[in-house]
Amino acid sequence: MNENVVDILIYLYENYMDSDQSTPSDQDQIHEELIQAGFPEREIDKAFKWMDELAHSQDTLENREHISHAMRIYTSVEQERLDADCRGLLLFLEQNAILAPSSRELVIDRAIALESMHIGVEELKWIVLMVLINQPGQESAFAQMEDLVYNDIPVYLH
Repeated sequence: MNENVVDILIYLYENYMDSDQSTPSDQDQIHEELIQAGFPEREIDKAFKWMDELAHSQDTLENREHISHAMRIYTSVEQERLDADCRGLLLFLEQNAILAPSSRELVIDRAIALESMHIGVEELKWIVLMVLINQPGQESAFAQMEDLVYNDIPVYLH
């Protein structure tokens, strides 16, 4: 179920956000294209809602800049959905200045919003990419994350 939401997000990224094509301004037109591509309508609606919530969260990101470099303690729900590999990825990204603590919180929020029982490392990489794409001043971090996603570079050692 939620793999389809991530698949839709990947499709939207690769076809609109990461291309020189002009993005249709009409959400209905994009919705129809996704239907034509074979995505279920229910999952398309979930993906649009997920992106709307991300945009809203991006707007309030400045209010989270007070988050310090303290150790992040994950809730039991977060631990269930984000296994040790995912949490390790987030720590790696933060230690390498790809994610700021406030961005990390937004990534965790968006991962949990997928309502999936388990988020894989590959899905989490895409969530990070979607979070970073519209953050002003994060172009370098975005480019590094894009390399990690597309080049399948191992991001940390076990």
